[in-house]
Amino acid sequence: MAQTVVLRVGMSCEGCVGAVKRVLGKMEGVESFDVDIKEQKVTVKGNVTPDAVLQTVSKTGKKTSFWDAEPAAPADATAAAS
Repeated sequence: MAQTVVLRVGMSCEGCVGAVKRVLGKMEGVESFDVDIKEQKVTVKGNVTPDAVLQTVSKTGKKTSFWDAEPAAPADATAAAS
């Protein structure tokens, strides 16, 4: 079943973008992907699981998290704010 996975990836240059494109290009099940260096956003479409995409992109050594996750906020900081 095809789905879309959106990640926040810390990319600072075209070399970073190339590394992300390389690993996604080799990943099984990926139908298409878009890498946006300005937004630090990677969108992957295909027959993939979110965890597999996260693990694959993490292999580049870039800071990687799911797009809807809080960026670099400790879990207890959000609870303390409520």
